[in-house]
Amino acid sequence: MDKKVEAQPILSMNSVEVLYDNVMLAIKGVSIQVPKGEMIALLGSNGAGKSTTLKAISGLLKAERGRVSRGEIKFEGTDITEMLAQKRVEMGICHVIEGRRVFEHLTPDENLTAAAPMGMSRSELDGEKEKIYNYFPRLAERSNSLSGYLSGGEQQMLAIGRALVTQPSLLMLDEPSLGLAPFLVAEIFGILQKINQEEGMSVLLVEQNALAALEIVSEGYLIENGRVVMNGTAAALKSNSDIQEFYLGGGEGTDFHNVKHYSRRKRWLS
Repeated sequence: MDKKVEAQPILSMNSVEVLYDNVMLAIKGVSIQVPKGEMIALLGSNGAGKSTTLKAISGLLKAERGRVSRGEIKFEGTDITEMLAQKRVEMGICHVIEGRRVFEHLTPDENLTAAAPMGMSRSELDGEKEKIYNYFPRLAERSNSLSGYLSGGEQQMLAIGRALVTQPSLLMLDEPSLGLAPFLVAEIFGILQKINQEEGMSVLLVEQNALAALEIVSEGYLIENGRVVMNGTAAALKSNSDIQEFYLGGGEGTDFHNVKHYSRRKRWLS
């Protein structure tokens, strides 16, 4: 009987280390994989190295005097470790950075136009806008208002919409739930899940809100002090006693059946 061949991941990081100012080691030997068409979460507390990991993938480290000092990052089988950020965008990587960054003096519709790739035709842009407004009806209702007057949730929707108009094959989001009410987090995460299912878009989601993230992803990685200390299926992580205690508000019982890598909490801080 032929063995089932696993599909090549759309993204892989292998033993990546990042240095800032050639002195500070921010992430240490991080290895993660994002299977094509899947949603993967990168969990951890503030300062754990989650955002640095995304910047290493998108090529934004140089602007902060950082660099990949060791390891390899591959996208669709191509080594992108030293590739310019704009080339990575052209390949299909889009990074929605933390903080709901939009042009506040422009309307949502103008923001989407500004984010469109060079060479995109007017009809293609109109089609992308229609699709985005269908996913985010709130934006359609506010399409001609100044973006600076949108609510925090609406600005986050617009930031995601600006990313979608570039037609990415890998969408990376850094703390999209930050500062939002729980009902808005649920709404936005539900839309992200719908986009993943309908578009087949791969998603790498960085979150401190482990409870919300693990409801929509298939697998997750936990990073602490710049190291991946645990990874496994969403179900396995949700049932893990350490995850429950430190990220989900407590619980009992631990099922390690699907956990691929595990370190006890007392070792995380060593």
